[in-house]
Order: sequence, then structure tokens, then C-alpha cells
Amino acid sequence: MRDDESAFWRVPVAEKTTLQEKEMLGEQRLKLTRIAASSFLAIAFTLSAVNVPAQEGRKVISNPKPDYPEMARQFHITGVVKVQVVIAPDGHIKSINVIGGNPVLVSAVEETLKNWKYAPASGETTAILEFSFHP
Repeated sequence: MRDDESAFWRVPVAEKTTLQEKEMLGEQRLKLTRIAASSFLAIAFTLSAVNVPAQEGRKVISNPKPDYPEMARQFHITGVVKVQVVIAPDGHIKSINVIGGNPVLVSAVEETLKNWKYAPASGETTAILEFSFHP
């Protein structure tokens, strides 16, 4: 390896740092910390503001309970199904996102949610729902 090639990979190290340089570095770190903190807070407030209407305010008009699937009963399958639903302005469930649960139980929940109805609202909202299956 030639000297000019290896010089490319060398990182110059300052042997002495002046007090003024240290102060500048401290000020830069402080500015970056403030910017990062402000950005984090802005994002957190935005996300929390988006989720607030999703968890409150929609009254359920019709919420039939899911039937315990016969296959689940035969194989003694129990558990909880957790889903996130998007509720359309007219009150029907627009989409379902399964967060967790046994697939046999999930299918029963998905089928039942087709018959759920919420009170109308001015816009879409989301809700987290849990269904417990025990014989």
C-alpha cells in the first residue's frame, strides 16, 4: 500500500483542543439536543392528537358477540383475539387489522364484525377491540 493511499484512511486527531473549540462543541451539542427534543415532542403530540378521537366518542349501536367456533370447541382452543378496526363515518367497519389471536378464533371475530354498527360521525375513527373465547 502506498503512503498516499493509506493517508486517505487516516483520521486526523487533534492533540490539543482550545477552550474556545470546546465551548463551540458544547454549544453545538446543546443546539442539536434542543432540536432533537423539540422534534420528538412535536411528533409525539401529533401522534397522540391523531389517536385521541379514535378511542373515544363512537357509540356502538349493534355489537353482536362472535360465536364460539365448533372446531375451537372440539380442539379446546381458547384465547383472546385483538383487532384494530377503522370505522367509516356512516358507522360500519371499513377495515380490520388483526393484532393477535388464534386463526380459528380470528375468523369468527372477522365474520361477526361485519354486523357491527357504530353511531355516525364526521370522519373515520379507529378502535382496538378484544374478544375473549373460553368454553
